[in-house]
Amino acid sequence: MLSPQRLTMLIFLLQPIAFGSWLPRIPDVQQALGLGPQGLAIALLGLPCGTLLTLPFAGPLVGRIGPRRAILIGMMLYSIATCLPALALTPALLFVALMLAGSSLSFVELGLNVQADLVEKSTGAVIMTTSHGFWSVGIMLGSLLGSGLAALGLAAGHAIALVAVVVLPLALLVANALPVMQAAIPTGENQRSVWAFPSWALLGICFFVFGITMTEGAMADWSAIFLRDALGANAGTVGLGYAVFAMMVAAGRFGGDTLKRRFGAVNTARICGSLALCGAAILFVAPSTPIALVGFGIIGLGVSVGFPLAVTAAASLTDRTASANVAILSFVALLGFLVGPPVIGFVAEHADMRLAIACLVPVLLVSLLLTERLATARPKSLAIRA
Repeated sequence: MLSPQRLTMLIFLLQPIAFGSWLPRIPDVQQALGLGPQGLAIALLGLPCGTLLTLPFAGPLVGRIGPRRAILIGMMLYSIATCLPALALTPALLFVALMLAGSSLSFVELGLNVQADLVEKSTGAVIMTTSHGFWSVGIMLGSLLGSGLAALGLAAGHAIALVAVVVLPLALLVANALPVMQAAIPTGENQRSVWAFPSWALLGICFFVFGITMTEGAMADWSAIFLRDALGANAGTVGLGYAVFAMMVAAGRFGGDTLKRRFGAVNTARICGSLALCGAAILFVAPSTPIALVGFGIIGLGVSVGFPLAVTAAASLTDRTASANVAILSFVALLGFLVGPPVIGFVAEHADMRLAIACLVPVLLVSLLLTERLATARPKSLAIRA
């Protein structure tokens, strides 16, 4: 029987595969619907809009039913919703389909992060960054599967549904085997309501992660478009940008826990933040697809540890439950995905894709300046229920 740590890593691996298979099909859907960069950007807003609308309710709900049950329920809803965007017949339906996918994602991903935090606190093992590394491997596998099925000529809707049908039973089996954990509930006169305004400590962590997730969202939504429009890459190549990015995100996260133990969260974030800025600069000036792929890889390595470190920092705050603080962090983090697509699309519409990608530099610089907010407190104890 697998340990709680390995079960957590495995569910992190399985969860994003179906969604990853959607990413290489974005150019196909764009072409089928006759959308320009700005129109596509507006349609892609559906995903973060759905997540943002759901997260305020997801935090209290996950705290009430527990992360394991949230993962089980969320995986079933998410697997169905992920198939819908490729079937959209109009831009409005694409927006709605992505909105439904985003709503389901909020529950399952919040459950994953809270579960990983509870496993860390119960076992003393540092696994948050490694778990997110497995998530990156999962979305990379999904992206490669999506590209492969596209090369075989399988329609986007059929390909994504096929991936979801194969992955869902495995994910439910693993999620059902996760231990049920009960965290210590913070008490005291300074405790905040789950609906109260975030503390300054949490806001600092949220603003740090904003630039990280804006960059991740830009890579997911625009890497294929960048390679096609800025460098003339063909249909069989455009999916490689995100695949390389995701591969390096995974590599950084697998080494992130070791770096954190050796250098601390703050210094680890500073090293990686500097790399992200360098990668964005390379991408801006890249004269060819191979150089652009190097840029995508360095950006991936640079942003790899940002969100996992932020989750641990937010969950360690004692002003309210971990699920509530992680939900707020996720809400603000998703604003990066909300702001990123229209900014990139607007600049690409009125200038070009290179200048649009350069818009990531200022937000990455802000994240680099806020890395000191990631210093964490000693976690509260918790129990595992059989």
